[in-house]
Amino acid sequence: MARGTRKTAVLKLGGVGALAALLFAGGLQLASAGENNRPATTAAAQTVNCPTVRDKLPAVPAAASAQVERELANLDQEIARQNERLARQAVRPEGGPAFIDNAILGPLRNKRVAVLDRIEIAFNRIGAPRPDLGALAACSLNAPGVPSAVNGGAGQNAGGQNGNAGGQNGNAGGQNGNNGGQNGNAAGPARTVNCPRVALPAVPAAAASQVQAELATLDKQIAEANARLAQLAVRPEGGPAFIDNAILGPLRSKRVAALDRIEIAFNRVGAQRPNLDALATCGLN
Repeated sequence: MARGTRKTAVLKLGGVGALAALLFAGGLQLASAGENNRPATTAAAQTVNCPTVRDKLPAVPAAASAQVERELANLDQEIARQNERLARQAVRPEGGPAFIDNAILGPLRNKRVAVLDRIEIAFNRIGAPRPDLGALAACSLNAPGVPSAVNGGAGQNAGGQNGNAGGQNGNAGGQNGNNGGQNGNAAGPARTVNCPRVALPAVPAAAASQVQAELATLDKQIAEANARLAQLAVRPEGGPAFIDNAILGPLRSKRVAALDRIEIAFNRVGAQRPNLDALATCGLN
């Protein structure tokens, strides 16, 4: 009888142990799902909300135009860079409540102060009245999914291209550099890159944050290329093939990688993988 009682106790303990093991495994599974499926529950990324500058400037003297265009492109490049960080922050949050102020908005303000000062100096250097742009340095945040206002090109203030949420590539707020003709390697108004619009099928919720981060990366790449073209308008360098070899070629390689990561984001969650290869090559406006 005592032996039977012991056997029953062992069975009960075994059952409790098996149940605990199941609960423990289930807990791990739930924790894992919560971690891996974070993009499914992460809200759309916020974007920086910076005052536009082009529309606040007085008439730009011809002798200062190239320098001013270059600095406006720098402002848009900085907006693109910080929007990329915010998009990645939506996927993998880091820091405490003050992280965005201390690591994104504060440094962004300091960089804008320097760029705006250079615009003012460009006016002053040729004897034109120096505009006061100090109030345009500080930025805040837009609501999730609202695109950043950018300076765009002459006569083109922040026009959209890919349009998921406005801007160049949409979700994280797109950037457009300066626009205008002439040759990119000849002094004069800077040209800008002309990249295909990234039109996507419906993005699965579980892939949304990753796709958003990569669209922000594409915008950053465009802004960087436009800033480089703006520099060429001020200080030409290289021969006829310089833009192809030093700007458009590397830009294509970077876009191939970003577009491939978008395709993988679809594939990873079991959705049909889009074919975005044709969107990698950019020309010039």
